[in-house]
Amino acid sequence: MLHSIKHLVLKIIIILFIYISLPISIRAQTTFQFYLNDFYSKRDQAIQILNEIEINLKKGNKNQVCSKQRKAAKLGILANQSLIKAFQILGSNPPMEEIKSSQNRWESILNNC
Repeated sequence: MLHSIKHLVLKIIIILFIYISLPISIRAQTTFQFYLNDFYSKRDQAIQILNEIEINLKKGNKNQVCSKQRKAAKLGILANQSLIKAFQILGSNPPMEEIKSSQNRWESILNNC
């Protein structure tokens, strides 16, 4: 019985340690990681919006297509800016050709509504 209590106490300590240290590691995010995560988050949101628009158009629903496209495009443009900042923080050159191509696509979506 004493053995099982020791195991239980040990498990509780491990769980408490995980719950205490997890928020600390999240707060310890570097500026580079912040901008990289921001890039992925905004890009994914923009793509999700475009996918929803496509599904709605296939169903014949054209409600708010332009406003949703503009929202997606703005998110895509902000995502590119975050990616550029992430590369600058690393001190390396961003893949400007790919970023410019992506930027042109987002601007096209933004301006063609």
